[in-house]
Amino acid sequence: MRLRPSSFHRSLVAGALALTAVLSGAPVAHALPDTAPALRGGPVTGCLDQSIVGTVEEQRLSRGINGGPSVPAEILRRSGFDRQVDLFTQLLCRVPNHQAATALVRTHGEALWRTATRRAQQAPHGADALPSTDDRGLYWARISMALALRQWQPAFGLGTTERDSLIRSFEYASRGITSTRFTPGARKILVTGFDPFTLDADIRIGNPSGANALTLDGRRWRVNGTTYEIQTVVFPVRYTDFDESMVENALAPHYRPGPQHADLVMTASQGRVGIFDLEVFNGRRRSVSSIGDNNNLWGGGTISAPVVSPSMPAGPEWITSSLPLARMAQTDVAPFRTRVSTSVLEIPAGETTPVRRPDGPTPGSIASEGAGGGYLSNEVAYRNTLQRDLLDPSMPAGHLHVPVLSFDLTNKTAITDPTYEANRDAIITGAHAILRSAL
Repeated sequence: MRLRPSSFHRSLVAGALALTAVLSGAPVAHALPDTAPALRGGPVTGCLDQSIVGTVEEQRLSRGINGGPSVPAEILRRSGFDRQVDLFTQLLCRVPNHQAATALVRTHGEALWRTATRRAQQAPHGADALPSTDDRGLYWARISMALALRQWQPAFGLGTTERDSLIRSFEYASRGITSTRFTPGARKILVTGFDPFTLDADIRIGNPSGANALTLDGRRWRVNGTTYEIQTVVFPVRYTDFDESMVENALAPHYRPGPQHADLVMTASQGRVGIFDLEVFNGRRRSVSSIGDNNNLWGGGTISAPVVSPSMPAGPEWITSSLPLARMAQTDVAPFRTRVSTSVLEIPAGETTPVRRPDGPTPGSIASEGAGGGYLSNEVAYRNTLQRDLLDPSMPAGHLHVPVLSFDLTNKTAITDPTYEANRDAIITGAHAILRSAL
């Protein structure tokens, strides 16, 4: 697939180049003639130090299956996001100073997010184009552009702290965090999802919770005579970002009084095969030791010795969802089913051995696993509902685990197949229906 240079895309390029020219003091006209080559995705040379290998997550960009060509590169090409990556890198190589870099990174981060959400909500073009609901193009484009920022050798001085700040700004912008701006005239709904993860097991993996978020962003629904506007965010599967309070930075503005105050906040992640889990009890601690995050870092806890993130605000061991779970659980999500999940793993008061409690925690216990486990999905649920308790206890807030998205069992190498695509669409349809039930 090749995305056609839309008027939106052309105006983005022209605006970015003009902005760079203005900030550098050069005439705007001098910056604009190269717009057409940038749109064609010409070669990128001259400003990247490719000996810098990047993070573990970024190193997967070259990974294929059984020594084959890069899977991320094929996903980028077939989703059209390779052009976004090429354009960003070419413009980055022309940036004259730190002020222009700051503006360019924010602009293109938000443009990447807008491109992904628009793509997710309309039919793609091209015979081999990946379906519009495929979330993987956004993920690998973001990783590619973050690596470019890490390898970038600008003509001006750029310290480690300044570079890290640019990467952070790009992350926030390309995840929808800087653009969750509700407009007047509707009730406000905030929904989140996650990046793909466990990519060392299968580099082709996507995450249906992230795909769901992309299909919802900016949508307006009319439900029982009330208009709702939905804004969305996609979080990374990285402990470091959670430790740096990304969840609070994204969600807290929508719990505070004012025009951006939301009416419902639902976080979401991928959970079990065949089931939509409505999580009741969110635990405070991390305990997963079987898998790492997307940088192969571990949270530091085990089920017998769970730990609390160093950035976690003060709060109780357990927090309960305030979503209308009974109503949501009645939603028709065929071929899947819904379940109100109350089972937790706790260390009872005065004891040291974890105990499974099917009906929720007992008083004074330590949280080993919430209803959503002991990984980042449980943690985003806890951080979300803790913000609710701290800032607006009346807010409906909670967490949804969507079913696992799997390939056809016979498909070991192709980046997509009819089973994979049908399952993803069915999960998204079910997630939409459950959200409508909540409203």
